[in-house]
Amino acid sequence: MSVFYKLRQEKRQTSKNKGKWYARAVVTETVDTTMLANIMQQNCTVKKSDILAVLAELAEVMQQQLQNSKRVKLDGLGTFKIGIRTKAADSPKDFNVQKNVVNTHILFRPETRINKNKSRMRALLDGCKVQELPENKVDKAKKSEPGH
Repeated sequence: MSVFYKLRQEKRQTSKNKGKWYARAVVTETVDTTMLANIMQQNCTVKKSDILAVLAELAEVMQQQLQNSKRVKLDGLGTFKIGIRTKAADSPKDFNVQKNVVNTHILFRPETRINKNKSRMRALLDGCKVQELPENKVDKAKKSEPGH
């Protein structure tokens, strides 16, 4: 099990690193909630339908709590909170939500712990291995956008 990468050359004319090569992570497939529930059902005694019900409720409750200005922590995963992007106002008196708030977005911070080597390890990355993508591993139809 590895995270695959492809090498990409920096082509932006304005980049000081133009012509240099970098590894970019490659997504080979998207695993949706139903697929996760199928895998989880095989790993424990809980049925797929129960897992799907809990995950659907989790999404609803997280939305409610986040929109109530709370941070949501999922042990072993990390914390979620809502962030806002705003335009500057000349003074507090000039600030108006409709005029100055540009958007809202979700911020995620992975849980961090200390591993056996006494270094910080982020959730989901413990034991992560990286290797170059073998030829023909990704079907063009499944190709994802960079960074996704």
